[in-house]
Amino acid sequence: MINKLDLPITTVAECRQYAHNTAQQVQQYIDLHSTVAVERTICRLMGIDDVNAMDVPLPNVVVEHLENKGILSQGVAYCLGNAILEYNLSPQQIALAIDKGEIDLSKTPTHNVEQVYRAVMVIANKTANVVKHNVATRNQYLSEYGDKKGPYIYLIVATGNIYEDIIQAKAAAKQGADVIAVIRTTGQSLLDYVPYGATTDGFGGTYATQENFRLMRQALDEVGQSQNRYIRLCNYCSGLCMPEIAAMGALERLDMMLNDALYGILFRDINMKRTMVDQYFSRLINAYAEVIINTGEDNYLTTADAVEEAHTVLASQFLNEQFALNACVKEQFMGLGHAFEIDPSIKNGFLYELAQAQMAREIFPNAPLKYMPPTKYMTGNIFRGHIQDALFNATTIITGQKIHLLGMMTEAIHTPFMSDRALAIENAQYIFNTMADLGDEILFKDNGIIKTRANYVLNKAHDLLKEIERDGLFNTLEKGTFASIKRPQDGGKGLNGVFVKATTYFNPFISIFTQGGQQS
Repeated sequence: MINKLDLPITTVAECRQYAHNTAQQVQQYIDLHSTVAVERTICRLMGIDDVNAMDVPLPNVVVEHLENKGILSQGVAYCLGNAILEYNLSPQQIALAIDKGEIDLSKTPTHNVEQVYRAVMVIANKTANVVKHNVATRNQYLSEYGDKKGPYIYLIVATGNIYEDIIQAKAAAKQGADVIAVIRTTGQSLLDYVPYGATTDGFGGTYATQENFRLMRQALDEVGQSQNRYIRLCNYCSGLCMPEIAAMGALERLDMMLNDALYGILFRDINMKRTMVDQYFSRLINAYAEVIINTGEDNYLTTADAVEEAHTVLASQFLNEQFALNACVKEQFMGLGHAFEIDPSIKNGFLYELAQAQMAREIFPNAPLKYMPPTKYMTGNIFRGHIQDALFNATTIITGQKIHLLGMMTEAIHTPFMSDRALAIENAQYIFNTMADLGDEILFKDNGIIKTRANYVLNKAHDLLKEIERDGLFNTLEKGTFASIKRPQDGGKGLNGVFVKATTYFNPFISIFTQGGQQS
């Protein structure tokens, strides 16, 4: 897309450099630390699954055992590797033996580090091959059916019952949805474990479990085959189990994951140090699995004003881009987020929305941007709401957004009925078709409202990113720069799950997912 907004290249480049420098500062912390969630993820990727008699997930059993024995800093991989060599058992068998009190990893004889590493890498490479196979399967489907050229219509199911979700997801796909997102049950992001098996009792959403992922993936493949198109599946790897859910998604061929670097800190009060370490490993997994990550900048505008704080959205997009690059995520898998959330009473508000969306498109030309619908100013007036959604749909097609979370006219009233979804899809499809090439026909007036607004927002983001580079991200979050929410560095949930890596520590999947890169 051409530069219609005349955004200064040097300003954009400086924004990227400030964001890069900030991300590198944080990466120094990340490289020295791990978390209980990262270690549980390693357990899962090494084949440890299921729960014990008390319904405690076996990955938790293993990690809590290492914590209680005071050896977690050595890392799960190192400790399991020694046990594999000593007892000639699989990681799953070792986990079961730990649960029964038959093995104490703190008393397991240590073996040569190179032998331990090789034993672990054999298992890790088998898991990596499963993920590679999933990528190949997805690509085969896309090769066979083709991929949609315009915006993906993204729809949510959230019944709490995975089997009911499947019924609704299939209906949505048949109505025209390209992406199905299964919202998690309320509060799951604050659980420091992942529930097990198929679930039917979620509230406001359905538990993210590996079995639920498998069931929904199977269902969408079935409906996709009947429709001769590939239906993408999305879930949420945020919160205290961010990397574990990423691993489950990679193993069950999910296609998108809500995976923001800052969301859990700002909106779930999860400790920033815990989140930054967890997001790095979760994104490494997503990158290797070629999962599109969706970031959550839209959430800023639910607490802060969309006109006054638009620059914080752009600044966060720059930061999310750099943290993603650090984790080997390619640009075509960065679903950087923003939203259509300006108060409809503001004169020329639509022009400001168009400016923001066009600016994001031009600054991140290779990213499949995720655009969120109006929610904050939906009133329950379904007729006005349908018009607001139509303007949102128009912005998407004019500015070339890719992941389009469909607005619902009943947003402020109830969880949408299937009939509401059908009307929303019809609205979007009509506008996407009738305005298909409108964006290519439009140029913006010099010194007009749209160009002036975009350049103003960019300059404010530039100044903010310069300030963040100077002060550091952690100090910035303490000040409440994003979404007007202040978070203390040593507060929030999950800090006690962060630890410094010992000299023996290694994570085999970092080597694999960075294609043989240096261990951190």
